[in-house]
Amino acid sequence: MTAQIADYYRHLTVDLRRSDHTVRAYVATAERLCGFLTEHWAEAIDAASLARITAADLRAYLARRRGEGLTAASTARELSAVRTFLHWAGIEPPALKGPRRKRSLPRPQSPADIMALGEDIGENAAELWIAARDWAVLLLLYGAGLRIGEAMALTADILPLGETIRVTGKRAKTRIVPLLPELRTAIEAYAAQCPYPLLPNEPLFRGAKGGPLSPAIIRRAVQGARDRLGLGARTTPHALRHSFATHLLGRGADLRQLQELLGHASLSSTQIYTAVDAAHLLDIYRTAHPRA
Repeated sequence: MTAQIADYYRHLTVDLRRSDHTVRAYVATAERLCGFLTEHWAEAIDAASLARITAADLRAYLARRRGEGLTAASTARELSAVRTFLHWAGIEPPALKGPRRKRSLPRPQSPADIMALGEDIGENAAELWIAARDWAVLLLLYGAGLRIGEAMALTADILPLGETIRVTGKRAKTRIVPLLPELRTAIEAYAAQCPYPLLPNEPLFRGAKGGPLSPAIIRRAVQGARDRLGLGARTTPHALRHSFATHLLGRGADLRQLQELLGHASLSSTQIYTAVDAAHLLDIYRTAHPRA
C-alpha cells in the first residue's frame, strides 16, 4: 500500500489543501489501519483486499487503539480519518457508530489572567526583543483571534502596519482582520527590536537564532508562565483565541461577524461560543447571587 499512501498524501495536500497537522494525522491513521489489517488478516493487503473491510474489522482496529490509550474524542477523530481514507480509496466505509463523547466547551481566560501571562513571559524571556516578540504573538491570538499557526505564517510584508492585515487560515482561505492600536504598537515594538532583518516574503516572527519561530516555543513559554502563576492546564495559546471570541460575543458581536473574524468555514463552529457565554453568565450568577 506504500504507493497508495503516497497518492493519498498528495490528495490531502494538493487537492484538499489540508493543514500540515491534519495531513500528518490522516496519513498516520491510514498507515496504522493498513498495518493492523495486515496483522489481523495475516496477509499482505493491497487496494483490492482493502475493499473487504467490515464493521467487525473496524471495531477490532478501534479497540486496539483504545487499548493504546486513546480517549473517546481521539477515537472518534481516528474513525473519521479512517472513513476519509476509505472514501478516497473508493470504498464505502462500513456502518459503525463512533464512541459517545461529551463535547467540552472552550475555557476562556479572564483579561487579568491574560495580562499576567504576558507580563510573566516577558519577565522570564532571555532577551528584551524576545519578550517583545512573545507579547506581540500573544496579542495576535487574543486581540485578533488568530490561530497560532496563522500568526507564525505572517510575513514581514505586513509592515508597515495599517488598520488591518490579511491572514491565511485553514485550506489557504484568507480573511481580513482588524488591528487594535495596542496590537499595532506591540508588533511595531517587536519589529524595531528584532536583531534580524525583516525582509519581504520572510517570516515576521523569528527564533533566537534568526530562523522562523516555532509554535512550540510559544507553547512552552505559555506553559512555563501558567505553572508559575498557578493557572489551569487549559491555559494554552489556543485558549487566547477562544477568549477573543467569547469576550467579543459577550460585548454584543454578531455570530456572522464573529465567524468571519475567526475564519470558520461553518457557522456551527462559531455557535459553540454562545454556549460558552451562557456558561460564563451562569458562573457569575452562582457566584454573585445570594440565593444561588
